[in-house]
Order: sequence, then C-alpha cells, then structure tokens
Amino acid sequence: MIDSKKNQLKKSLGLSFNIAVLIGGTIGVGILRTPGTIAGLLDNYWLIIASWLFGGLFVLIGANSYAELATMLPKAGGSYNYIKRAFGDYAGFLSGWFDYITNAIPPAFYCIVISEYIIILFPNLGNYATAIAISLLLAFVLLHLTGVKNGSAIQQITSFLKVICFVALVVACFMYSGIKLAPIPKDNSFFQIGLLFGFFKSLQLIIGTYNGWNSVCFFAEENENPGKNIPKSLYSGVLLVVAIYVLLNIAFFHVLPIETLAKSNLAAADVANIIFGKNGAIIVTVISIFSLISILNAFMMIPPRILYGLSRDGFFTEKGTTVNQGGTPIVALLVSSLFSLFLICIGSFEVLFSFAAFTSIIVWGLAYCSLLKLRVTEPNLPRPYRSIWYPWTTIIAIIASLALLIGFVYSDPKSFIIIVIITLISYPLFWVLNRKKK
Repeated sequence: MIDSKKNQLKKSLGLSFNIAVLIGGTIGVGILRTPGTIAGLLDNYWLIIASWLFGGLFVLIGANSYAELATMLPKAGGSYNYIKRAFGDYAGFLSGWFDYITNAIPPAFYCIVISEYIIILFPNLGNYATAIAISLLLAFVLLHLTGVKNGSAIQQITSFLKVICFVALVVACFMYSGIKLAPIPKDNSFFQIGLLFGFFKSLQLIIGTYNGWNSVCFFAEENENPGKNIPKSLYSGVLLVVAIYVLLNIAFFHVLPIETLAKSNLAAADVANIIFGKNGAIIVTVISIFSLISILNAFMMIPPRILYGLSRDGFFTEKGTTVNQGGTPIVALLVSSLFSLFLICIGSFEVLFSFAAFTSIIVWGLAYCSLLKLRVTEPNLPRPYRSIWYPWTTIIAIIASLALLIGFVYSDPKSFIIIVIITLISYPLFWVLNRKKK
C-alpha cells in the first residue's frame, strides 16, 4: 500500500465542479442522435417519453445507492473502492480495470468526433482529421498537467455553455409552430414480441446516453466536503440531465412527427434545419462541439483517478500515485493519454464501445451489491448519507442491472465472450501482482 503525503490528491473541488462534471460527463452527442433511432424502434409518442423517464428513474435509483457509497468511502477511483472493500482484492482488481478501460476509451472517441465536426464547419481541413484529433488530445493533456483548478474551471464553463445551448434548442422548438404534432395513435400492441424487443433495445441506447451519471464519485477524495456535496450533486445533476433529455424529445416531436423523425440519423440536425433553415446544420454542429469539449474534459480527468487508486493499492506501477504541485496524478494522466493516442491512431471503436456498455452495467451492479454487503459486515462505517428506502431501492437497482445485463448478452454475445476471456486471464495477472506487492 502506498500512502505518502506528497502523493495525496488535493481537496480543491466543490459542489459546482461536481454538478459540472456530472452534466459534462453525461450529456454528449448521444441525445442529438438517438431520438431518431428510438422513434424507429418504438413508433409511439408516449412509449418513447416513458422509456426516457424509465432510464432516468433507473439512474436516479442508482445515484441513491452511489451517494451512500461515495460518502462512506470518499476515495479516488469510485466504484472500484466499494467493490474491493466488500468483496476483496480480486473483485476490486477486476472491477477497477473494467472501469478503467470503460472510461479510458471515450477520450479518443471524442477527440475524433470533435475533429469530424470541425471539418464540417471548415471543409478545407478534410485531410487533417487525425492530426486535429491528436492536437486536441495534446492540448487537453497540457491543460490538465497545469493542475486540477484549471481543469475544474474549464469543466464548469463548458458544462454551463452546454446547458444554455440545449435549453435554447428546446425553447426554439417550442416557439416553432409550422407543423403541429401528429395525432397520437392508439397502440395496444405493446406486448407484441417486436415492440417488446424494441423497448429493451431502446433502453440499451438510453442507458448508454445516461452513461457518466456517476462521474462525481471518481473525485470524492478531492472534494472539500464529500458528505454534503456528493449527494446534492448526484441528485441535482441527474434530475437536470433527465429534464433536458425528456424536454428535448418532446421538443423534437413538436417540430417533426414520429414517422419523419424515425428516418433520421441525426434528429437534432433535421429539427434545426426546419427551424433555422440552411443554418440549422451549423447550429447543431456548434452545439455538438460545445457538448463534446465538455464531455472530453470530464473524461480526461476520470481515468487517471481510477489508475491512481489502482496504483495506490498495488494493482499498477507505484509511480501511478505521483501527484504534481497542481494536484494532477501526472503519471496516471500520461499513461491514460498514451492509451487514447493509440486508440486515435487505430480508430476502431465499435467493439470497444459494445464492451464498455457491458462493463458499466457489471461494475454498477457489483457496486450496488457491495452496499448491501457493507451494511451487514461493516455497520459502524461512518455514513454521512444513508440511501433512501434502503434496501428496496438498492435491490431494485440490482434487479434492473441484471435484467439489462441479460439483454446485453442476448443482443451482443461477442462482447460477452470477450469479457469472459478477460476475466479468465485476469486471475493469473492478479496473482502475480499480489505476490509482487507482498
């Protein structure tokens, strides 16, 4: 175990950063793209809105459990700490590396997507997509090397601008009165196999769009008052994200009927083209860039915290705990950025993202189980916040996670096989590291 004072993270983050990193780490281009796909799968206004609310409720119930876990064990790295404490070193090691890979993939993806959006605005840069992506990554590495406070300031500014952009788009949709909402068809075919499959497939997309809701927990160790700030930011941040997602869907349907939206690959662009004319695509591209810069900044900060926690417990190199004067885990940041650079150069994300959806659900489910276990085995642990309606809300979160996992195994068996192989390989590696540590 490494616990040197020079390698401790600084307590320099507050409530405003927490809310900003939750919003910044959750709202991406997913909400601009998925409404069209989901409209195609469900073809029912009320069922679509209910699906987004259901996804939001699942996340809110999860936030209720995470609020207790993160305030009980306010350590860098989030979920890994709770699972390790409840189920031992190997469970912690495996979930920590699953969580690390899940959160280390997005920076590369977001750098590439931002470069693609920049090229839409400036077509002359068409041949420089990879160069722009690498430059973005390097710029953010340099920013975070200067210290946590600068990264925190950028997070708060970009998240605020992102919310303003989305609110403005919602208002513009509701002010538009060119096309009235099509009559809502009476559809009693919900229990037909096709629609039931569409409902679960839609939920998979929706949960992916909500992914990042627990970003706050990775920074618990750096929070000035985790006992108060973490529960407040989890609830207020999640409720704000749910409100934005549901209002955007209602707003899109105010402008375009379901049949039209169902054929759209980028729903927001089609809606904006109707409201703003030729400038619509440019407006959505600018909103997308703001949205992505905010989420990129959040995901530049999250993986180094997980790697720092793993290093401190002897599951990565001891140098991974090195913290610079600005409070940044510098070696963990550089290692994560090299991984992102490698992914930008190979540029293949489909398999990795399917894998990430799986690992998120596994890690969340194990974290909920750890709450049940720690309430029994360590009832005297300080708990500044206690989960509301415990244990029922935690049990519901576990059942929902298990149902989603079964759905993912059914819809994506290849990723499940990859996870089984990684799990089998992981134990010998854990054994070697454990012997080295001792």
